[in-house]
Amino acid sequence: MREVSVGENLDQYKLIEVVARSGMASIFKAIDQIDGKTVAIKVPYMQFESDVIFYGRFQREEEVGRRLDHPGIVKVLTPKKKSRMYIAMEYIEGDSLRSMMREPGLPQERALQLARQLAETLVYMHGEGVVHRDLKPENILVTAGGQTKVMDFGIALDESARRLTWSGLSSTIGTPDYMAPEQVSGRRGDVRTDLYSLGTILYEMLTGHLPYSGPNVYNVMRAKTAEDPQPPTAFKPELDPHLEEIVLHAIERNPRDRYASAGQMLEDLRDPSKVVAQNRAEHLHPRSLAMQNMRRRLGYVMFFTSLIGAFLFLIWLANRYPAAKGTPRRSYRGQTR
Repeated sequence: MREVSVGENLDQYKLIEVVARSGMASIFKAIDQIDGKTVAIKVPYMQFESDVIFYGRFQREEEVGRRLDHPGIVKVLTPKKKSRMYIAMEYIEGDSLRSMMREPGLPQERALQLARQLAETLVYMHGEGVVHRDLKPENILVTAGGQTKVMDFGIALDESARRLTWSGLSSTIGTPDYMAPEQVSGRRGDVRTDLYSLGTILYEMLTGHLPYSGPNVYNVMRAKTAEDPQPPTAFKPELDPHLEEIVLHAIERNPRDRYASAGQMLEDLRDPSKVVAQNRAEHLHPRSLAMQNMRRRLGYVMFFTSLIGAFLFLIWLANRYPAAKGTPRRSYRGQTR
């Protein structure tokens, strides 16, 4: 078996265009030759088809996607037959949320509108016993009409799938910037894990920044388990304090302190003016924030210092051990026995 390409048939689907590529799969725009509809086909690269962990994730993504039926979730289709590993999905005309996210953030009402839709989707998803666990802008499509569509359930926790156990997966899963602290600590998480991710996405939509930053992912992950986030008003002072309250409630480090359900968060998102102020921004530990900034600056200094040190070491080596001149070839001409 070989990699598929544009112009070929994959069972009932005619592949007509590559719309995205990742490190593990390609997504093709295709035509279902049975009903003529346009679909999307996600095909993993050949080297991953024999990977047991990847196969489990891919199978989970397909099974969860088929079971869930909601306007806010990309629908997974069922082919008449499958000759190899792939996922057939509805084709979405639109862009990823990531393409919309940039400094200084989206207009407040636009960010709220998208967050409400995502919260509504989580209400449905959690009601079906599914926790996404990898909610991030790259896994959210926004249609031309403004509807959000969640996709990629490869590491979802599905309570209905008893055979898919936690022990068979990596202990730390997710995307560092949007992972909840409990995921960083190796726990499997629950519905509040998705709420943390949604709170982080809303934070970024409103400010164009993330609550934690650092020179590398390890600094970010460590900060999440031990430090307070920067309040959104640190980047956008004019932000509605009620919205800041919602965001900080969703990204509390301890799951017990977050919203207990997507329904509770949705209620606040629908009318932020009714949110009871808990002054969460004022309660953020100033020492923690100062320490975070100091560590960030120290990380940058150490990184550039190590680069300069490596460069100087190479110069020292070059001077101490100059390249040897070419050794002349020995000649036996004129030698006697």
